[in-house]
Amino acid sequence: MIIEAKELSKIYGSGENKVVALNEVDLVIAASDFISIMGPSGSGKSTLLHLLSGLDKPTSGSLTYDGKEIYSFSDKELSAFRRQSIGFVFQQFNLLPVLTAKENIIMPLLLDKKQPDEKYLKQLSDWLGISNRLTHLPHELSGGQQQRVAIARALIAQPDIIFADEPTGNLDSKSGGEVMEMLKNIQRKMGKTLVIITHDNRIATMADRQFVIVDGVLSEVAAR
Repeated sequence: MIIEAKELSKIYGSGENKVVALNEVDLVIAASDFISIMGPSGSGKSTLLHLLSGLDKPTSGSLTYDGKEIYSFSDKELSAFRRQSIGFVFQQFNLLPVLTAKENIIMPLLLDKKQPDEKYLKQLSDWLGISNRLTHLPHELSGGQQQRVAIARALIAQPDIIFADEPTGNLDSKSGGEVMEMLKNIQRKMGKTLVIITHDNRIATMADRQFVIVDGVLSEVAAR
């Protein structure tokens, strides 16, 4: 799946209160790309992720997935598209506290009235090292384990692309490093597209293509 953003902008307010959060961003993301977007707080990196993933709509510009303009979708169509084609990993784990790890993982499938592929679920759990934690509640898991559950949830519907917004932000450096290695390995094994938003240069340099965003302006700084 090829994602193409053209002159993507997001502006809040008007007149003296006008804030340009994103300024005419052009970006092409090819299938199986591993991209990092780095920038300081308030630079526009999370705004860009929200626009690229259809969580928010731009003030101007276009975004296509394989030539289809996703901002032309109805809210219902866009919501279904996100559930089926995109996986999200956030800084906050966003696990439901009353559900087990397994129940949290398969929740996106149940929302689409689908049953999980148990073989695929086992494969994911083995890769992420949580096979023996699936019956545990979130409060019984470490931060690193909770983020691994969140990653499994992002992958359970077998989406084409994973968007990760500061996925190690709530973890210590050891757990964060382990989570990033797992994300990178899964991206390569499964051929997924992975876009990571970060302020950590160590994480940014793990990507094949590296971008920096400053004051809403995006520029590519490195490609392997």
